[in-house]
Amino acid sequence: MGLVDPQSLALGPSLWYRTPARMTKFARRMDRVEMSGIRRIFDLARQMTDAVDLSLGQPDFDVPGPIKRAMIEAIERGYNRYTVTQGMPELIEGLRRHLQRDSGFKDGGILVTAGTAGGLFQALAVLVEDGDEVVVPDPYFALYYHLVNFFGGKPVLLDTYPDFRIRPEKLEALLTPRTRVIVFNNPVNPTGVAYRPDEVAAICDVAKRHEVLLLSDEIYSAFSYDFPHESVLKHDGNALLVGGFSKTFAVTGWRLGFAAGPRDIIEKMAVLQQFSFVCANAPGQRAAITALDVDVSAYVDAYRKKRDFVVAALKDRFDFVRPQGAFYVFPKCPWGDDEAFVRKAIENKLLIVPGRATSKRTSHFRLSFAVSDRQLERAVEILNKLADQNRA
Repeated sequence: MGLVDPQSLALGPSLWYRTPARMTKFARRMDRVEMSGIRRIFDLARQMTDAVDLSLGQPDFDVPGPIKRAMIEAIERGYNRYTVTQGMPELIEGLRRHLQRDSGFKDGGILVTAGTAGGLFQALAVLVEDGDEVVVPDPYFALYYHLVNFFGGKPVLLDTYPDFRIRPEKLEALLTPRTRVIVFNNPVNPTGVAYRPDEVAAICDVAKRHEVLLLSDEIYSAFSYDFPHESVLKHDGNALLVGGFSKTFAVTGWRLGFAAGPRDIIEKMAVLQQFSFVCANAPGQRAAITALDVDVSAYVDAYRKKRDFVVAALKDRFDFVRPQGAFYVFPKCPWGDDEAFVRKAIENKLLIVPGRATSKRTSHFRLSFAVSDRQLERAVEILNKLADQNRA
């Protein structure tokens, strides 16, 4: 299969591939997205031996026993068929109770989704049309930026450097009559920032005064190390929250998430899910009912210690904001740009993510401390050696 230069065929920017039988033209929307820089590093890790991989935000602890047993039991008892599109009623009711208790969720709809990514996909699909503006804080989880583009919207980047916190006045200055959605992530991937109640209230106030929907990704809500997680639903009853089970319970491969918010939005998302994902993982939904009551505080404590170790080990050689949540650190490169530094790290068998995969700037890199303590020790040794080499 050979790639043909589209310009030579005067076919515009979309890529054409030659096959023995025909020419295949891809939809132009595919020109708006590209392979994730994080996934490129992940694919590279599969080809390397004895590398320290800090590229992917994937918990290193095992699935808690009760959840694992509930999943196995669900499979053995025959929960392997389609569920209703919205999700199993027992899980939805369990989510409602927990969201009422932890996030101030009072009234609205709930949809069980194929991971948090599935929830984000469906939310932006039903909300964003060609030309709509969506405010995305920079740095960002790459999916936000590319999904807005994919659906024909315009990502409007809110620069949060150098402390990576959203300032209400800067947010308000970006809003226009075309602003459809404000994306909020708390705790933040890739910076590890977590927001206090007064900060969340101020951001929600801007959204409410301008009647703009706040789409809040709270997948890392369990991993807030210095103070309790603060959900937007405590301050804005019309916000749309997406979350999931992947990070909290180490079930990233199960693809199980949820969305909670205004009933009209949830209903539209359910219609789209009916004709896309159909339903979320059926045995996983049964196991998730059990997961809602599993205590993960020991895992959170372990990750707080990993955070503290990385901060103490790197603070003398790297400039970064001390993470308060999630499991990422976003340091400034001690020399060169992100690609040059990441290339040198890879040469030393350390896999980290260049900042440009999650930002329009090229000055930082992301590392995940969701790995074993031994891997973290090796990683900080390599990073500090690279910083010292430049100094010398």
